[in-house]
Amino acid sequence: MKRVLSHVLAVVVTLALAGCAGGGMGGMGGNQGAAPIQQGRIEQITQVQLDHPHQLGVGAILGGAAGAGIGSLIGAGTGKDVAIAIGAIAGAVGGQYAQNRYESKQVGQQIVVRLQSGVLVVVTQPPNPALFVGQNVYVTGSGPDARVQPM
Repeated sequence: MKRVLSHVLAVVVTLALAGCAGGGMGGMGGNQGAAPIQQGRIEQITQVQLDHPHQLGVGAILGGAAGAGIGSLIGAGTGKDVAIAIGAIAGAVGGQYAQNRYESKQVGQQIVVRLQSGVLVVVTQPPNPALFVGQNVYVTGSGPDARVQPM
């Protein structure tokens, strides 16, 4: 039982680390093709708070590892295995909470652009003081990587 639990814990930690390192793959398929560039005019700019781009971060991983380590000091046999699992879960939850609590949110812009085709698109990005309502702009990229840039 102990061997199985340690293998399961190792797989969970490996998957969590792989998920953190897997950013920038260009979506589910990993397609790194050319991103479209479209032209348009800014209709509206609104200041927003940018959320963290990650759901499971370093705080959860470190907290889970610390919790598993502390849990391994408790009990013997099956009770020890249960303590490790509970410690890892509680540590991960606590670590993620602490990370979110102490990381400051960043200010960003939500920009509504009317493309030349007449379609409205909304892009949320870090602030760019060079942008203003009525300005002709380029919209580059797609999805969460889309950005509005002055012409």
